[in-house]
Amino acid sequence: MERYLSLQLKSTSLPANPRLNTTADINATVKPFSVFDGCDHQVEGILFDLTLQCINVVVGIPANFLVIAILISNRKEPSTSDIFLGCLAFMDIYFSAMTPISFLNLYHWQSKEVWSALKFSYGVKDTSGPLFLTCICLDRFIAVLFPVMFGQLKHIKYRVSLSVLVFCLTFAYSAAKVVGGLPNFEKVFTGEILAAFTWMVLCNVCILGALKKSRSAGKDEMHPMKKRAFKMVLYILCIIVYNYLPPVALFPFQDYYSPNVFRCYVQPVGFAFLNISSTTQPLVSLSRLEKVSCLADTFVKKFCVCVSAENNKTPPAQNPPAQNPPAPV
Repeated sequence: MERYLSLQLKSTSLPANPRLNTTADINATVKPFSVFDGCDHQVEGILFDLTLQCINVVVGIPANFLVIAILISNRKEPSTSDIFLGCLAFMDIYFSAMTPISFLNLYHWQSKEVWSALKFSYGVKDTSGPLFLTCICLDRFIAVLFPVMFGQLKHIKYRVSLSVLVFCLTFAYSAAKVVGGLPNFEKVFTGEILAAFTWMVLCNVCILGALKKSRSAGKDEMHPMKKRAFKMVLYILCIIVYNYLPPVALFPFQDYYSPNVFRCYVQPVGFAFLNISSTTQPLVSLSRLEKVSCLADTFVKKFCVCVSAENNKTPPAQNPPAQNPPAPV
């Protein structure tokens, strides 16, 4: 027994090899909690991700609030995908608001409870974005390729039910991410992102092909509704390729990287492109929403009215001398 204890004490004095995972190592030393999740000396990838997330705070939060405000003001003539866009914007606001808390916890608080809350927000971002974009693609896919079925499923209750399902899946995944310790849990996200990416690309390619055929078969000009759907699908396809292609290309090759390299470099860089979608998605949505141009026109009209009112106030002091008849000589 004394020999066994002496061996344990000697093992603690030696530098620990991070790749070894033996029972003796676990019994000898207990790893202290780290907000860097084991990447204390390899923080470059994490800081790169947080730097891009700062753009979400400065640009993404106001843009998402504007998207929600426009959707609310346009509720009398809503689009069938508005509920998905609104939920996506709300989730992006929540995720972006956690970025300052993440910086404070890394360099000031060092709190395990706060880190759990941050992991929950990361789980929300990992799941809500791909799933709500998938719902939008599904909605457009049925609308363009199966218009009769789309008319039968146009009621809002179907979109609300689908949104509730997405929220349930999102919270379940986020809770599992907070608990941790689940075997091969990273591969759950890899499978999810691969399936969502494949489905969205196929949907959008089919929609673009159908809209192109409808244009060439009839008139030269595309119908306004189909033209709007074409632009929306094209924008979503750009988002998918820019924000979701890097993790799709990197994460399936997890077994080819060492655990430290994958956790500290590959994952943060891949997630960085995914997280910046909290800015690109609302900007793309705003670029296609007609209400934005209406708001701009309203602002210009109000500005012009104010300017014309000011101009109308100043001439009375100058005009009377010009309007008076010339004095007799």
